[in-house]
Amino acid sequence: MSGAFLTAPLAFIGSLGPWEVVLIVVAALLLFGKRLPSVAKSAGKAVVQFKKGLKDVEDEIESAGDEEEAGSEEPPKPEVPPESKES
Repeated sequence: MSGAFLTAPLAFIGSLGPWEVVLIVVAALLLFGKRLPSVAKSAGKAVVQFKKGLKDVEDEIESAGDEEEAGSEEPPKPEVPPESKES
């Protein structure tokens, strides 16, 4: 992975260099201290839950599209049991 992530322009910050990244990491350590691992764990769980929710929504959209396509075909005719045909 190249340094493109570190120098990618952000909306209001501009580009981040290596010293800016170091400054952000130091500030995070000062602010969160011993809680930083638990904060990172919570953030990771939140991202996983968000991705699961996004996948569920995508699956629902796909299944709705499949049902719509299947609905355009003529529905199958119900089979009549042989006993009732003779009557």
